[in-house]
Amino acid sequence: MYLINWNIRFKTEGKVYSLQTVESIDIECSVDNLSDKAVITLPEAFMNQVFNIGNEVKRGSEVIIKAGYDDDLRTEFVGYVEDVTNKDNSLKINCEDALFLFRKTVKDVVLKPTSLPKLAQLLIDQIDPSYKLMCDYDITYEKFTIHQATAYDVLKKLAEETKANIYFNTEKKELHIHPPYIEKGGEAIYSMQRNIENSALDYKKAIDRKVEVTVEKTNLSGKIESYTTGTTGGDKITLKVGSVSTADLKKIANAELIRRSADMYEGSIDGWAIPFVQPTYSVKIKDEDYPEKDGKYYAVGVTTSINESGFKRTVKLGVKLSV
Repeated sequence: MYLINWNIRFKTEGKVYSLQTVESIDIECSVDNLSDKAVITLPEAFMNQVFNIGNEVKRGSEVIIKAGYDDDLRTEFVGYVEDVTNKDNSLKINCEDALFLFRKTVKDVVLKPTSLPKLAQLLIDQIDPSYKLMCDYDITYEKFTIHQATAYDVLKKLAEETKANIYFNTEKKELHIHPPYIEKGGEAIYSMQRNIENSALDYKKAIDRKVEVTVEKTNLSGKIESYTTGTTGGDKITLKVGSVSTADLKKIANAELIRRSADMYEGSIDGWAIPFVQPTYSVKIKDEDYPEKDGKYYAVGVTTSINESGFKRTVKLGVKLSV
C-alpha cells in the first residue's frame, strides 16, 4: 500500500517555514489560464492548539509544494501566498504562481509597431528581469497602447486577442507564450481499464464539427479588415482583435479553429498521483473496448487533490495529437 507524503515550505524574508500538518492540498493548473492556483487547507486547531502562522506565512511568501508516495516526492506547485483566510473552522492559504508578481502597474506607453514577444519582454523588464521569455508565437501589432494597466491586464488582453497559450513556469522562472497545443511537456500513459478511476469524456471527430472562424480588426485608417477560415454550414465564430497586422489575422483564425474543430476528447479523466502529468503533457489513452479512440491527447489542464485519504488528479484533455 502506498503512503502519501508531502512537503510544504514557505520562505519569508529569508526565513524558511515548513508545515507539519495539512488537511488538504488542491492545485489547479491549465494552459488556458494565465495562472496556476493552489489552496492549502489546515485545521483551525491541532492537538488543542490554535494555529498561528501569521508571522511565518503572509502575502508574498514564496511557497513550494512537493508530494508523492513513500517519500518519492515531485514538485507539484511553486508560487506565492495571496492571502490566508479563516473560514468554516479551517485555515486556507491561497497561492498563485508567478502571475502574482505581474499584478503590478507598468508604465503607460504607445508602441507602433510592436509585437507579442516585444510586449511580453517589456513587461518582464519592468516586473522581474530574471524571468526568461519562451515565445514562438510572433504576432505583430500596428499599434498597442498600455494605459493605467498592470502587467496582468496586458497579458490577459494579449491572450484574449491572439488566442495564445500564456502561462508561467515559476520554478524555472519562465513566461511561456505559444500557439495552442504546440508546447510539449512530458508523456503519461492511461488505460481505461487499469488506471482511470472515472472518466467524463465525449469523443469529437473533426469531420463532424463544422466551424467557420472570422477574425476582424479595425486598422489605423479606421477600416475593418477580416480573415475567414474553416467550413461553412456550421457554427460561426467571430473574433474582434486590436490592430494586429493583416497577415497575422490568419494565424489567430487558425489557432482558434484548432481549438474548436480538431479530433479531440471533450472532458476529463480521474486518476491518481502516478502517472505524474502536467498541462502540455502528451497523454496516451488506451481503451480495449474502443481501440479506434486510442491515441495521444494534449493535456490542457490538471487539477490535483491531496489529503490523507487520497491523491487524485483530474486531467482535462484536448486535441488528439497522434494515434
